[in-house]
Amino acid sequence: MTPSADISNLSGSSRAPAAQGLSGQTTSNQGLSIVVPVYNEAAGLALLHERLCALAGTLRQTYGLACEVVYVDDGSSDTTLSIARGLPPAALDVQVVSLSRNFGKEAALMAGLDHARRGAVLFMDGDGQHAPELVEQLVKYWIVDGYDVVYTAKAHRDNESALRRLGVRTFYTLINWGARQKIPEDAGDFRLLSPRAAAALRQLPERNRFFKGLATWIGFKQIRVDYEPEARAHGVTTFSPGRLLGLSIEGLTSFSVAPLRAASLLGLLLAFVAFLFGLSILWETVVSGKSVPGYPSLVVGLMTIGGVQLIMIGVVGEYIGKILSEIKARPIYFVAEHSVKNADASTAADKTPQTAAE
Repeated sequence: MTPSADISNLSGSSRAPAAQGLSGQTTSNQGLSIVVPVYNEAAGLALLHERLCALAGTLRQTYGLACEVVYVDDGSSDTTLSIARGLPPAALDVQVVSLSRNFGKEAALMAGLDHARRGAVLFMDGDGQHAPELVEQLVKYWIVDGYDVVYTAKAHRDNESALRRLGVRTFYTLINWGARQKIPEDAGDFRLLSPRAAAALRQLPERNRFFKGLATWIGFKQIRVDYEPEARAHGVTTFSPGRLLGLSIEGLTSFSVAPLRAASLLGLLLAFVAFLFGLSILWETVVSGKSVPGYPSLVVGLMTIGGVQLIMIGVVGEYIGKILSEIKARPIYFVAEHSVKNADASTAADKTPQTAAE
């Protein structure tokens, strides 16, 4: 183990102070950073911020927990960035991190994690489907019960089509196939990481990131919280079926070798079928003296073998592409603009914050 991998000096929770009154000095010093990736969320961002401010006031009163929110604008094409710049730091600090272009949600989550200044980190979407009111329960599991990773999962998928439910189940079956650390089915990005869990996640160096998998892989004490997603505050989702399929392939090839194993098993199956076919030809030739007509069987065999080979080459190509990306070691994202507004710690409602830009 390298020295940088030792995070035993960080507190996973504030269980002891919590038992003495839920407002111990350790909890206040650690604080909570709320990371919210946003992409074209201008219509609902102000309302979400109001709810987060109310949440921050409740957490400060209940647990003595200082909060900040980190809005990561992932190359929005509407007025999301300008609205985010104007959000007041009422009850919590406000950071706005604007990426130079759309790098994708995984990169936006990493940018938020990198810029979080508090100890614990909470990730949630900016479309209003992740209720800020549920955060109180997640924080309670961390501070009172001592959990390091508190993740949420959809309670059910009754409102989704049978095809999508089948796709989700197939995805989790594949990605967990042979994995030592299973990724919980239906788990989402809406989760809380304790200070040491957040520190562990920061130390993972890969650039092709699958956040759900990495947050599970780090281990520590984890608990699942089922919830019902709220209706979107505005608009429709930008995740089309094609994009979801692409993200699934990205997640599989970034975090699991299951596709390679499936390709190997498919090759073994094809070889076994070809062996049986060869035995049948040999049997007919020896017993009846008749040979199987060659052209149809030859064409079918060549097409089958060729198709399987192309599938395997495609699977291997996905992994080679990931290796190339890691070797290039390009930054995961670029920050075009970064501003910070600090709330007054004594009143938690400073209306005249100072702004710093980088």
